[in-house]
Amino acid sequence: MEKITELLGRLMPNVVTKIPELLRSTGETLYMVGVSGIISFFIGLVFGIMLVTMKKGGILENSFVFTVLDKLIHLFRSIPFIILLAGLIPLTRLIVGTAIGTNGAIVPLVFGTVPFFSRQIESALSDVDPKLIETAQSMGCSPAGIIFRVYLRESIAGITRVTVITAVSLIGLSAMAGAVGGGGLGDFAIRYGHQRNQVDVTYVTIVVLLVIVMLIQELGNVIIKKATH
Repeated sequence: MEKITELLGRLMPNVVTKIPELLRSTGETLYMVGVSGIISFFIGLVFGIMLVTMKKGGILENSFVFTVLDKLIHLFRSIPFIILLAGLIPLTRLIVGTAIGTNGAIVPLVFGTVPFFSRQIESALSDVDPKLIETAQSMGCSPAGIIFRVYLRESIAGITRVTVITAVSLIGLSAMAGAVGGGGLGDFAIRYGHQRNQVDVTYVTIVVLLVIVMLIQELGNVIIKKATH
């Protein structure tokens, strides 16, 4: 044990002295990703369903609502996240009372993730066989029934796949938010790894982020396998 500790001290001298802060930063990242991810999942799922069902020829066709939602999603997707962070400061303060820290990062993370996830959900639901929709309609199934029993049920694997993609993207956004005052691993890496030139801190942060991404991808693979068998 002493040899391992000594080896780690040689390889990662700066990290060894910051283990508690590394753990706290990891917790902050998981908190930001978890809370903003759950909120974004449900909002994005609703928006994605609206885009598919309200488009021309959809089961709830509504050109006005579809056009407005489509343009808003396109608008927010076009805004670089770093600019979105700054632009949403007044709204963030209004909602959570602060624009810094992990809570202050959640609002811009949601705004940055929902447009992307909505498009991903739209794509996943659009892959459902139109014949299944027609069959459900001919059997007198209500629009709500078609959404839950056909669209969502037939798209579990696709929804899981795009959720994993979005979660990985969200981790990247959370690191960016952390670098500008949001806390978490992004702040940890910038504050010590970059500003103080502690290279071992940067590399360890990268490894921790990679581990989180791998765990998310593995969980997604398990769900996809169960959904396709």
